[in-house]
Amino acid sequence: MRAVAGRRLAAATSIGLAIILAAPAPASADQHRDEQWYLQSLRIAQAHRITQGEGVTVAVIDSGVWAGHPDLKGAVLPGYNVLGKGDGREDLEGHGTGVAGIIAARGRSGNRGVLGVAPAAKVLPVSPAGSPLVVAKAIDWAVEHGAKVINMSFLTAGSDGLAAAVKRAADSDVVLVGGSGNNDEVGTDSEYPAAYPEVLAVGATDRAGKVAAFSHRGPQLDLTAPGVDIAVANGDPGREYQRVEGTSVSTAIVSGAAALIRAEYPALTAAQVVDVLESTAVDKGDPGRDDAYGFGELDVVGALSAAATVAPGPTTSAEPDVIAGSRGGDEGLPRLAIAGLGVLLLAGVVIALVAGLRRR
Repeated sequence: MRAVAGRRLAAATSIGLAIILAAPAPASADQHRDEQWYLQSLRIAQAHRITQGEGVTVAVIDSGVWAGHPDLKGAVLPGYNVLGKGDGREDLEGHGTGVAGIIAARGRSGNRGVLGVAPAAKVLPVSPAGSPLVVAKAIDWAVEHGAKVINMSFLTAGSDGLAAAVKRAADSDVVLVGGSGNNDEVGTDSEYPAAYPEVLAVGATDRAGKVAAFSHRGPQLDLTAPGVDIAVANGDPGREYQRVEGTSVSTAIVSGAAALIRAEYPALTAAQVVDVLESTAVDKGDPGRDDAYGFGELDVVGALSAAATVAPGPTTSAEPDVIAGSRGGDEGLPRLAIAGLGVLLLAGVVIALVAGLRRR
């Protein structure tokens, strides 16, 4: 991580994917809603007329979350510290509180403070975001305690144990969202968990919708979302806000969008939620998926609208069970009818052969 100004905003021993642009501001909630410029560009107010994420738990694997932040009042559940140091509801680094606020901050009256993408969702803090072993345990604990979305705004090394934990979470119908990384923070041994195929890897875009210069590119990238010059909640009780940039921010925005879909359409599988987010993204860069934008930039309202048209159930390339004709021709016949026709044809062949032998 490179620090533009002030101290690093990092998550424990892993790489926290956010960069401080300005030192933490004194406790003031007046101007920070305006500094969440993506609330307008992503039409979050319109999305909130459909759902605000109620009933969905989003696990934030990070540096912990300061549950006492005024904008997070009522949002933070008792969590877990893998190292046995508390329940995740304090933040010694500041990173996790910022991420949690982007996902589920309630703000304050008079449009003051920061507002989350899914302000009725609950945050389940799990800390720290450290070694692959620690992260694997954090993922397992989050799944066991009801998380429907897991936000991972950090990078760590890959391992067999971490890969297995990610797969267990995906098999448990959890949406996994990870930061793709900031360019000078990524090496060949530290691109995880975003590089796992089960994780929705997120890069950052700026106010103009262009991929940010720092956003890591590559074949693992699935989606982009705003991540430049954004006000977030700060984990320091004396200084409640700061402005940051990085794929940590973008990842949290996508996790919030996933929570909105899971709240409004709870019968959709995690795989279907991911498909909807990717298929409705605004295509940018080269046509189709590319290594700079993935499938494109997040469209929250578009994703919610598309989710309404998806039939609940697993998404698979396997041939579906056909109950009634729907595609015309023989392809639309019921399987039982096709099987019955095959049996009749086979019986006819056998009868003809027997008859021929008798004539001989």
